[in-house]
Parts: sequence; structure tokens; C-alpha cells
Amino acid sequence: MKKLIGFIVAIVIIVGGLVILQNVNFNRVGAEQYYTQITGEGTMLKDKDDNGKTYVSYEYKLPAFDKDGKAKTLTFTAQKQLRKNAYLTLFEKADKGVTSYQEVKKAIFPKKLMRSW
Repeated sequence: MKKLIGFIVAIVIIVGGLVILQNVNFNRVGAEQYYTQITGEGTMLKDKDDNGKTYVSYEYKLPAFDKDGKAKTLTFTAQKQLRKNAYLTLFEKADKGVTSYQEVKKAIFPKKLMRSW
């Protein structure tokens, strides 16, 4: 009976761990959130891998604001050109820079930031 309970607990832990790995974006864990708006086209960057295949990404350097309205210029890249005038939440870690971003509706921005746009 103890072996059966131990086996069930192990299965629950493994399944729970897999669910967490599937659904949690670890690039956002422990990151500061900043809010910005895409105001122009990003700078196109071209890179080649070892096989000679070309990859295109776009670099953006934009003013961003934390929840208290404090401004900071952040630089990040995207694999596609982002929609002009789109609102983004940027996730920044002090040692890694911007690690993730997400397009959001303007309505979720903190009220203090609305004066910035």
C-alpha cells in the first residue's frame, strides 16, 4: 500500500511539474514590468546561422514606463515587425535586459501612465 501511495505521489509531482513547465514563461518570473507603445518601425537585423540560413529580426529602442511612471529607454528585439501604435508590456531583468514582451490593450495600463501618451 505504501508503494502505491508513493507511486501516485510521484506521478502527481511529475504531471504537476510538466504542467508548470508548459504554462509558465520563466522569462517573466522576477522581471520588472514596463509599458510602452510602438511608435515606428524597428531596425531590421539580419543574421546567418552556421548553415548559411538568414534570419531577420527587428530591434526597437523605445521609452518605457514602470507602474509609477518612471521613464527608462529599453532596447529589445522581435522576430517580426510589430504593429505600429501597439501597446506592449515589457519584462526586464536587471542582468539580462528585456526578456519578454506582450501586446496588451491600453486599458490595462496604470492610470499614471496615460498622461505619457
